[in-house]
Amino acid sequence: MTSFDARPSPRIVFGAGRLAELPECVATLGVSKLLLVTDPGIVAAGHVGRATGYLEAAGLSVTVFQGTHVNPSESDIEACRSFATELQPDAIIGLGGGSSMDTAKGCNFLLHNPGRMSDYRGYGLAKNAMLPFIAIPTTAGTGSECQSYAVVSRDGSHEKMACGDPKALAKIAILDPELTVSQPQPVATLTALDALSHALESAVCTKRNPISSAYSAEAFRLIASAIRPVLAGSAGPDTRGRMLLGAAMAGSAIENSMLGAAHATANPLTARFDVAHGHAVSLMLPHVVRLNSADPAAAAIYDGLARTLGEPLLPWLEETIALAGLDTPVIDPATIPDLAADAARQWTGRFNPVPLRDPEITSLYHSSFAAAAAP
Repeated sequence: MTSFDARPSPRIVFGAGRLAELPECVATLGVSKLLLVTDPGIVAAGHVGRATGYLEAAGLSVTVFQGTHVNPSESDIEACRSFATELQPDAIIGLGGGSSMDTAKGCNFLLHNPGRMSDYRGYGLAKNAMLPFIAIPTTAGTGSECQSYAVVSRDGSHEKMACGDPKALAKIAILDPELTVSQPQPVATLTALDALSHALESAVCTKRNPISSAYSAEAFRLIASAIRPVLAGSAGPDTRGRMLLGAAMAGSAIENSMLGAAHATANPLTARFDVAHGHAVSLMLPHVVRLNSADPAAAAIYDGLARTLGEPLLPWLEETIALAGLDTPVIDPATIPDLAADAARQWTGRFNPVPLRDPEITSLYHSSFAAAAAP
């Protein structure tokens, strides 16, 4: 066995209605002046009002920043940091989807560390302490609540940067399936596909280890049991719970390992063509699984996941993605060389079980675009 480091997950508080336990969670951290980072949609859904009501009833001070944008940029993080500097909170709560989590974590980086988010691209570069962070997801997909990375777009180029530090990991993650009921169906679809990609990519990446593999396997089992009802818009409470917990466990798998070629090739599609992240990953994922099946160890892991399903993995994956009914994005094949160059610079591609060089990347794009264009 190869050596590895494993990072602990946050304390997980899981179950319907457990948002009401937010004040008790705050009390365990010994803090009382809170910044809650969210977006206007979460405010409109009533989740922010419920959370602040619980906190204020417990005598806690909470101020809301609702300026989160989808795919937050360095400028978005700076706006949140400026807001927090005026407030000087002693803890941060992220309530919302992955963008709210990333904005909250990014703010936490910069509140007591100098510079911009691009200065922290990589891992462990923040020298100063960060505030305690509580993560409360309202979508079942990104797994950001269990990761110490903030994914932020560089101003100008829109290149996604993964900025990680062990101090940025949430102390507590509250997983309340009732909060995911308000997801618009397109959001539920794309975040579910993203969660599925996390389980599959972390399972075979070269940084996998016994801890991450256990998370990946259980994440896949939970997600596979729930994703088709989620895509159909027919998920009940138990299904939503399995999807939410599976997404969080996939996040823990990433935290203890890494991702791979599907994310490396998807990110340029988002940056250049504004294809939503979950959509971009789903376009690439079956072709990456087919590529990785040439690696005997990855193929054996895929076979194990297929036994969980009771059917071959790749056909199941293709059929599941087809159920999402996503529109085919318009992408000029002439841009493939530029996309491939962008993908080759992506951090996650280094951990794919099959080395990701220009021929492999180019072939993945050609296969994906041809499949998407097929009637």
